[in-house]
Amino acid sequence: MTTSLSLLPIHNRFDISFSHGKGVYLYNKNEEYLDFGAGIAVNALGHCHPKIVEALTAQANKLWHVSNVYNVNELNNFAEKLTAATFADYVFFCNSGAESLECAVKTMRRYFYSKNQPHKNRVITFSGAFHGRTITAISAAAKKKYTEGFEPLLDGFDNVEFGNIEAVKNAISDNTAGILIEPIQGEEGIRPCSKEFLQQLRDICDQHGLLLGFDEVQCGYGRIGHLYAYQYYGVIPDVIATAKAIGNGFPLGACLIKKEAGQYMTAGTHGTTYGGNPLAMAVANAVLDEILGDNFLDNVKKMGAFLKSELQNLQKQFPNIISEVRGIGLMLGLKINDKFLNTMIVQKFIDNHFLTIPAGENVVRLLPPLIIEKKHIVEAIAKIEKTLKSINS
Repeated sequence: MTTSLSLLPIHNRFDISFSHGKGVYLYNKNEEYLDFGAGIAVNALGHCHPKIVEALTAQANKLWHVSNVYNVNELNNFAEKLTAATFADYVFFCNSGAESLECAVKTMRRYFYSKNQPHKNRVITFSGAFHGRTITAISAAAKKKYTEGFEPLLDGFDNVEFGNIEAVKNAISDNTAGILIEPIQGEEGIRPCSKEFLQQLRDICDQHGLLLGFDEVQCGYGRIGHLYAYQYYGVIPDVIATAKAIGNGFPLGACLIKKEAGQYMTAGTHGTTYGGNPLAMAVANAVLDEILGDNFLDNVKKMGAFLKSELQNLQKQFPNIISEVRGIGLMLGLKINDKFLNTMIVQKFIDNHFLTIPAGENVVRLLPPLIIEKKHIVEAIAKIEKTLKSINS
């Protein structure tokens, strides 16, 4: 089926659709595809995970939506569980990564407004960032590809070079409220921060009394073998924007906040209609139980290390096509040499029933479900090798 002409033409879609999915596979009728895209790091537990289906079905027969003007038991229960597993004292639930980012920025500004410092309303951000598609999000990222045609942008962001600590120091002024960064840039082509750089950002924020925000929409929720990337880096932020895998495909986002930073987000300063609805909370609760289960995150680390090692072997075999293997855990990227387009590589993978995601810097992203086993990696490597051989022939 071709793309409907009734859809706003904002996506360039590959010419394939799927009828159903199970585990790490998607199906186009009877044809099986190994899914190493996972809905762009969303389907952490794969497709139609039985415990997630059971949780959703059970809740669907009880209660779907109730206004936040009432107490919502499912909301309260999941909030307690998630904050207990993280640095956060507070959590705000919404429906997407862009909404969680919006809450993070508002929290930073509100903090200083409430401390009688309304002039401190600027946030330092980084080149290559992707924070979503709202005006706030594209203003924060400040990338022409996303901002062109949508000016005037929202003022209040100072964009500096990714990984350049001197640029950060030079950007700080009396008006700076905080720093916002992706610990691992996803859309820009799987670019991890160094531990030293993130620690330096934390030190700078402590020195100047600023708030540190992490955008972990793509790199968080088990993707690199820790519930959140801040745990891998050993650097605790004041606020985290999270989404994608938190609902395993059910629309859900969250903003995790320390008490000091969040105490001024009081009644009437922010809100949501659908965020934290009972359906989303039931699903999210089941997802978190799985991710925090015995050996789950340890297995992500093991599978990530094995996959990266196998990809590096392929790089040695095909240096004319793959110039670099990037990433941590199961958030990996193949930097493709400039004489080949990553979208062409992705299409050839599809032809061999293997699904990946293109990204910036001519990178092909590998973001498989976190439930993959060694046999799935062996299958993936065979499909990649077959594809690259066909390109070389």
